Amino acid sequence: MISFRAVCRLALVAISLLLVSGPAFPAGADEAKARELLDRTDDLHRGTSSHGTITMHVKTARYERRLTMEIWSRGEEASLVVIQAPPKEAGTATLMVGEDIWNYLPKVDRTMKVPASMRSGTWMGSHFTNDDLVKESRMADDYTFAITATPETDPQKHWVIECIPKPDAAVVWGRVVVRIRASDELPVQVTYWDEKGALKRTMTFEDVRTIGGRTLPARMRLVPTDKPDEFTEVTYDALEFDVSIPESTFTLQALKR
Repeated sequence: MISFRAVCRLALVAISLLLVSGPAFPAGADEAKARELLDRTDDLHRGTSSHGTITMHVKTARYERRLTMEIWSRGEEASLVVIQAPPKEAGTATLMVGEDIWNYLPKVDRTMKVPASMRSGTWMGSHFTNDDLVKESRMADDYTFAITATPETDPQKHWVIECIPKPDAAVVWGRVVVRIRASDELPVQVTYWDEKGALKRTMTFEDVRTIGGRTLPARMRLVPTDKPDEFTEVTYDALEFDVSIPESTFTLQALKR
């Protein structure tokens, strides 16, 4: 599914701890709380399996489009996304298994594997990249993280967690910052920074409601810093968790069907 695999981790342990003010956590408690919040953020739209529909709204300087898609996923290992509307693009599909991505184009009845050289290219004309789809990782595992603000010290009553990647982590960003509101411990914003310290894009989480038995943000909006008038917005219209999905769903044969 497009849960969109791209949510985060955070860091700068030594410096971050110097920035924290207010009541101190007991030894080890801040790390445990940060890990709990990051894991919760990572797993918002995940289950052992899931099935649902989403709407993706893309606005750029050149065009604006809306796509309705059906999505299937199996944990973090495999996902299938099929466009249902508009009719002229119906049947176009993306299959992700591990680190591999294939696209199916029904107009020419052709399946193409996305080469490594094109992983930084846009997916479905959105502001998400092919790498965003397959660089599945867990924030608490791939980044060194620390709480830099708590609901007691942050004016917006948020937890703020910062991460920088571990030396051997296969991640794109030089720094990621997650803001999580205290009232329900759901994410409200994730910012992504490059290795030079420049803010590259911002993801916001909105429209909290119950979907598939879970309370979660139903809408996510990604805005590139250098193009603030552009965005990609993903809305979960329906979502079921821990459903039975045939193994054959995540195959090249199913991609064509």
